Amino acid sequence: MASVVIEAPDGTSLIFPLVKRLTSLGRSAENDIALAFAGMPDSALHFELAGDELRLVGHAGTDFSLNGKRRAEGRLQQGDQIALAGAKISVNLDAAPSATQASKTDSGLLTHPSQVEAIRTIVRFSQRMMQQEDVQLVLEEMMDAAISLTRAEKGFLLLAEGERMQVKVARNLPLRPGEGASGSRAVEDALTRVSDSIVAKVVATRKPLIVADALHDTEFSKSESVINFRLSSVMAVPLLDKGEVIGLLYVGNDRAAYQFDPVSLELLTVFAAQASLIVVNALLLNRLRLEGLDLRRKLDAASFGSLIGACPGMREVFRRIEKVATTDISVLIGGETGTGKEMLAQEIHRRSNRAQRPFVAINCGAIPEGLLESELFGHVRGAFTGAVATRIGRFQAASGGTLFLDEVGDMPMALQIKILRALQEHTVVKVGDSRPETVDLRVIAATHRLLEDEIKAGRFREDLYYRLNVVKLTVPPLRERGDDVLMLARYFLKHFGEELKSPGRALSKGAVEAVRRYRWPGNVRELENRIKKALVLSDRSLLTADDLELAGLADDSVLSLSEAKTKFQREYINEILERNSGNRTKTARDLGVDARTIFRHLERLEAERTGQILPPSELDRELDT
Repeated sequence: MASVVIEAPDGTSLIFPLVKRLTSLGRSAENDIALAFAGMPDSALHFELAGDELRLVGHAGTDFSLNGKRRAEGRLQQGDQIALAGAKISVNLDAAPSATQASKTDSGLLTHPSQVEAIRTIVRFSQRMMQQEDVQLVLEEMMDAAISLTRAEKGFLLLAEGERMQVKVARNLPLRPGEGASGSRAVEDALTRVSDSIVAKVVATRKPLIVADALHDTEFSKSESVINFRLSSVMAVPLLDKGEVIGLLYVGNDRAAYQFDPVSLELLTVFAAQASLIVVNALLLNRLRLEGLDLRRKLDAASFGSLIGACPGMREVFRRIEKVATTDISVLIGGETGTGKEMLAQEIHRRSNRAQRPFVAINCGAIPEGLLESELFGHVRGAFTGAVATRIGRFQAASGGTLFLDEVGDMPMALQIKILRALQEHTVVKVGDSRPETVDLRVIAATHRLLEDEIKAGRFREDLYYRLNVVKLTVPPLRERGDDVLMLARYFLKHFGEELKSPGRALSKGAVEAVRRYRWPGNVRELENRIKKALVLSDRSLLTADDLELAGLADDSVLSLSEAKTKFQREYINEILERNSGNRTKTARDLGVDARTIFRHLERLEAERTGQILPPSELDRELDT
């Protein structure tokens, strides 16, 4: 296993095994190797493992040299020397640091073959544990390795759970004074004994601590662990992840002849640095496994064919699909761009009696007006310039199955008449031909526009609207779907992680909060694209809000009670209008208000859409009463 030996400006040395594909180095605690030296950049450089090759890449603005020459990056060889901010970094590509390298350190860490063997023990432990997914087994092996490494007689391992430290493994701790025991009963007993001055200091300072003569130490002789476990010497080191304490290793001896020394502490510190990576990896794998089980359970409960949703709005959509799928009546799907209207149409088709026949989709807003008629109905050879052969249209291609007219609100008026006739007579005529062709199909249309407003503006035919809008389905925007957004985010992480060969990813706590609070103007399509981009560009196992490019974009604003009430009323009136297919009278009756209130509500929406500023009306007062 590759490693680096770092000799600090003050002469002390530390060893850091390189076990990750990318290992970052710099002053910031966010780095894998955090070095608080004077002049050290927050983010200085990183080491990149690619098979048997180790590369060094300097970050922008970093002043360093490789073997005495200034370099921006390069492939590293055994024994290469890097000079950075007054520190000397030696590269070791062997399984463990060699005795030659060890003799160069001034700290005394590797001045004896026993210390070299200790480092080999750390490396072997790392290689054995890196692929281990059982968190408890990792912790038990870690505790045993720490005791063996330091020649301690007893100890325990703490892990952070929320705001508390919990004992996860204990070795050779007495259940009661005078009684020796170990194992799970000892863990339970030790839980009551570790609100302790030694533990508290290590957690507070995030630095390792050695108490060589615990029984006579002025600060810690009355520590509960020293008294209860009758210890003559103690070492405690934190387990850190990006500068945060995630746990603690505590070992002790109860015989004065075996007191710990600084070399033992440094060995345990190096071991803890490597062990922290393994614990974080095991915890992440365990979290991913639990999230996977939870996601599978939620998906089983929230899935409706290829559709996913557990919020009331989506449940209502699923209920309506079940009712209309087996019929041939026309369906109009409304909703904002990116909400997945085509997926709804496909699910209706899959559940219909036409499921074995074609599903043909066309975006009426994406094809130039001059070509749209040909795309829909086909053309004969010579009908226009470029028509070198007779071609069928989407209506004929979908015969026997389902035709999906996406963004039907963008269709030009002249073509709306022909669409209406085709739906009424079940026949179409190719461009340049006069012979009608019979078609048997079901039409599902979708639009992000309010077709009622388009009819008022003279941009959409009312008779075609009623032909298409036999049943209306409205897909709620993602911002109104509650926890569906997290379920979809985790589904996309798993699905696209496997597709892009980047599995085993999860969302950090910050990313989860950002996903919850962001407004998602692009809806499900935007969420999908952000997840894909993060999977491709980020090397982190836990994707952050920065990886999703959501940092600073979340809606943190707090509405006043009056503003929140007005917002809810507006959205609720719109929802009931959609349920009633735009029928204002029925909506007013359902809401128990005068019909004029609904008309004024719609006038205000139109004014806001066109940028007009209206004076306060009686609408809010009417709703309040």
